[in-house]
Amino acid sequence: MRSFRRLTLSTLIAVYVLILVGGIVRSTGSGMGCPDWPKCFGNWVPPTSVSQLPQDYKEIYAAHREKKNKRFAKYLSAVGMDDTAAGILNDPGVLHENDFNPVKTWIEYVNRIVGVIIGFLIFAVFVVSLGYWKSERRFTVVAFITFVLVGFQGWLGSFVVSSNLTPWTITVHMFLALLIVALLVYLVDQSSYRPEINSSIGFWWLVASMAVLLVQILLGTQVREAIDRVAQGVAREAWIANLGGEFIIHRSFSWIVLIMHVGLILRLRKTEGAKTFTLALILLILGTILTGLSMAYFAVPPFLQPVHLLFATVTFGTQFLFLLKMNRKEEPALA
Repeated sequence: MRSFRRLTLSTLIAVYVLILVGGIVRSTGSGMGCPDWPKCFGNWVPPTSVSQLPQDYKEIYAAHREKKNKRFAKYLSAVGMDDTAAGILNDPGVLHENDFNPVKTWIEYVNRIVGVIIGFLIFAVFVVSLGYWKSERRFTVVAFITFVLVGFQGWLGSFVVSSNLTPWTITVHMFLALLIVALLVYLVDQSSYRPEINSSIGFWWLVASMAVLLVQILLGTQVREAIDRVAQGVAREAWIANLGGEFIIHRSFSWIVLIMHVGLILRLRKTEGAKTFTLALILLILGTILTGLSMAYFAVPPFLQPVHLLFATVTFGTQFLFLLKMNRKEEPALA
């Protein structure tokens, strides 16, 4: 059991590394550094110079993406998303090919390598979990679901690239990553010693705080998409000033996130076994808010974007671990 816990914990940490690397990809605009998937410019090892590419490489990879987008549109139409499918097929910007940039290409390539490593790690978690099929069948079931989701993430990632980073696909990609985090946190928790934290009201405060944080993460993805639109023709110093209602809502909603977590911390400050978690949540929430404020007042520094995202996702994982340890019973009265 100890080796299984170490493996799942290592995999969880690796997933957070991937989220950080993915944030770096977004903040540096490297998402289209490799225009095809799973290879990069048709090779397993990407080029380092434009001279290694054919002169008409833009037309070649735009044609490849158009072909893949047609398949993607069929899948969307099959589930009733006809308007979305039509938007992808009829948007000329989807097939826009960027100039080759070796730095951005290798940033995206490292992102993919980390993703492949995580795929192998999660497969290893599933294989090891088979040894607990008789005693802890839920380990195997959750590990299998996680492995399937990672495969789906990879499949969806190919369409994120082919559709030239269509905004809603990036949002779905983000929330699938959070679901994978939750499943791995569950495996780590269930394979560990589990002292329970008794607090009925605290349990529901925590559920509400998690819901509020997830809404805030969703709003954050909308702000990120708005920045991508504004950044096309505006200097970085003017990005925030040119954002619309998405930024105002996201900024204002951060007060609700803070208030909910202050209420949670006050409710649990005297609860036995909750002090470590509440301290962790205080630091994570403060880190998330402070990095967000710094981006707003200092022209969205590229290095802060992935850090802000990492704080938010680690907060979610900590909340979920906290939730698994919470018992909807009132804590015993202190003598």
